[in-house]
Amino acid sequence: MNTPLIAALCATLALGGCSSIGKSRLNPFNWFGGSEETMVTPAGEKPADGRLLVAQVVDMKLEKMPGGVIVRATGLPPTQGYWEAELVARPVEDGTIIYDFRVFPPLAQNPVSTQQSREITVGAYLSNVKLDTIRQITVQGASNARTSRR
Repeated sequence: MNTPLIAALCATLALGGCSSIGKSRLNPFNWFGGSEETMVTPAGEKPADGRLLVAQVVDMKLEKMPGGVIVRATGLPPTQGYWEAELVARPVEDGTIIYDFRVFPPLAQNPVSTQQSREITVGAYLSNVKLDTIRQITVQGASNARTSRR
């Protein structure tokens, strides 16, 4: 009768102690937390397809999934009508991967309208194997960039 009660109390104390570890950098679920705005790194060469950098990167999140993460970014072009957006990865250098947020401009003049109607969301998958060598992920547009670090 006393053994189950003692076991339950020990389990409760052990799980309660995990909350302080849950916020540490040792917990892999805390790696790559939220993103912060950073400076733009000059682009190397322009893509052959003629896509431009999105005007502003509004948000960037890393969504954990089995086998890796999805890098999800939201960009804000100056007007409506931008299309075929993609995160174009540069080579990994010094543990940093930089994605250029590329979009095609509209074919005709379009209205500016509201921010919500202009937002474009794209994603890219990074496997755990590739993440082993990466300590920083950056998504950049023409005027700003967003970065998440381990």
